[in-house]
Amino acid sequence: MRRRGYAGKVLFVNLSNGSYHEEVIADEIYERYLSGIGLAAKILYERIPPHADPLGPENILGFVSGILTGSGAVFSGRWMVVGKSPLTGGWGDANAGGDFAPAIKRCGYDAIFFTGTSSHPVYLHIANNGSIALRDASEYWGKDAVEAEDALKATHSSRAGVAVIGTAGENASLISGICNDRGRIAARSGLGAVMGSKKLKALVLEGAYRIAVHNHEGIKEISRSVNRYVAFQPPLFSGKYAALLGSFMRLNPLQMAMDGMVYKMLLKRWGTSSMNQMSIEMGDSPVKNWAGSNEDLDLKQSSVYDPDVILQREKLKYHCNSCPLGCGGICSMPNHFQETHKPEYESIMALGGLCMNKDMESIFYLNEMLNRAGMDTISAGATVAFAIECFENGLLTKEQTDGLVLQWGNTGAVVALIQKMIKREGFGDLLADGVAVASKRIGEMANSYAITAGKQELPMHDGRNDPGFNLHYSVEAAPGKHTIGAQLYYEMFQLHRVVPDLPKVTPLSLYRKGQKYIASREKAQMAAACSSFMNVVNSAGLCLFGTFIGVHRVPVFKMLNEVTGWHNSPKEYLQIGARLQTLKQMFNVKHGIEPLSLRVHSRAEGIPPLGGGANKGRGADMGKMMADYWREFAWDTATGKPTLDSLVLHGLASYLEDYREELEKA
Repeated sequence: MRRRGYAGKVLFVNLSNGSYHEEVIADEIYERYLSGIGLAAKILYERIPPHADPLGPENILGFVSGILTGSGAVFSGRWMVVGKSPLTGGWGDANAGGDFAPAIKRCGYDAIFFTGTSSHPVYLHIANNGSIALRDASEYWGKDAVEAEDALKATHSSRAGVAVIGTAGENASLISGICNDRGRIAARSGLGAVMGSKKLKALVLEGAYRIAVHNHEGIKEISRSVNRYVAFQPPLFSGKYAALLGSFMRLNPLQMAMDGMVYKMLLKRWGTSSMNQMSIEMGDSPVKNWAGSNEDLDLKQSSVYDPDVILQREKLKYHCNSCPLGCGGICSMPNHFQETHKPEYESIMALGGLCMNKDMESIFYLNEMLNRAGMDTISAGATVAFAIECFENGLLTKEQTDGLVLQWGNTGAVVALIQKMIKREGFGDLLADGVAVASKRIGEMANSYAITAGKQELPMHDGRNDPGFNLHYSVEAAPGKHTIGAQLYYEMFQLHRVVPDLPKVTPLSLYRKGQKYIASREKAQMAAACSSFMNVVNSAGLCLFGTFIGVHRVPVFKMLNEVTGWHNSPKEYLQIGARLQTLKQMFNVKHGIEPLSLRVHSRAEGIPPLGGGANKGRGADMGKMMADYWREFAWDTATGKPTLDSLVLHGLASYLEDYREELEKA
């Protein structure tokens, strides 16, 4: 069979002895697990032993591309890094865009995996003739991610794909990520610490391999159709009126089912920062370490986050590989680094509203500084907010904080504290591994302010506004992530249009807000469909924002068939996604993770409920929602662990004996 859409092999590099070898992957494996996160789930489940230290030689760190990457399919420029997370102790993954994903495929591999630990700093270089070498990285160690990438490209080629850690990864910060394209970052799960512990500074990829495609004309026609949807951009209101729209949505007792084309228009105009004030007003954005609300950050105060203010500093829009949307941008920074990536919504709200920091200039600065260090902006902002609340409640003293007065809105203290975290200096060392580690060191009383799910800091989407976020924060194998599912996401995906037995949602239809908080079989079906679909998306290398436009406009399943020559139905692809969801959950069980322990922090869940603001009195029965979700995958509804019967149901019977042993140990 001629391989189409995938290279059919992966590279393993042993950092302990400097050796490497290729492994050919059978076609049947791609047909059952796809590529990207699916192929990674199979390899990591089978090869990482349950006792493996995430920062030790037995952990495997993988860089994976998607099955559509390099095929010409639109929105197919995402890559993922995978491994056992040192932050959560279980399954870890992180996602990034830019131009690194096709660089993996151009080397002739669908994935590159690293085992062992080097005795000194090294980087992997794959030349355009296919030669492979581990080279000494001593001269790059200690440089930030942008400096190191620039130096490596100067040594090799400006066209090379480079993934690199900054100083946070070198220092094994458990909230560090891996960077590409001068500060873009695969930030979550703490996998930058894994790379740093392995003494692996970077990958420099210059391959020239080309991927075969089953039906080029079919992919071109799909791309032309999608581009027409993306190009449609009527005149929009100003950023000020976007904030007022958020106020209207807060005050209206009815909720409107979202059409993804609306969000596409916002992204095309402003990028993700379009949601800054709107999200605060309608209750989507957490404030003051999840204890505040829009009443603490009213329209006048939040005007510093106006997306038009940010857009004024944009010098250049940019697109990820194969992306027609172009939501990213380069902004000017005259007082610091000259230019920076446009801050994303998550970064602005984590470094802004969560800490009550109303200085936009400092947010630009912190965003660039954290990107260069390779530290997750979400986790960094959440950790600072946690520290402020601990200080205000007497759990920390000025002596412990190196003289910093940690108060809401104290911009100078926020900046100084993050600088210390990046350097692991003084009090910053206590916070450099995130909220869960810091809380344990401060004491039991700090747990009240440690807002995480499964030890990972929460993103800037409040599950008291959309309980679907809280559900996915709590049930995903990599917890506390906003890029998998929500009730809002299900509305935009429009999966029922191609899988008729799924619950139907009519875009722009109205329903009472209270309906969102009622646990039901329908809600569970929607959430399970989101998880399964996003496993397919992350195995294909597709962008979440592209899928928001809707599967009837961006035909994900048809794209996969056109590239590979397969004939799978949408339902069959979702069944593959469910298989991958089960395998990742099995990984967590194998590594001693109790699924119930991943449940989102009670404050974020609405226990006790907020007394005012957009989310006043709101909460959902998360225990029932979790059990209903697990039932959809045929897992044990009391524990969240896949049952032996569920392995058979999802086509994982070959793992029965191994998994039975893990269940007995658990």
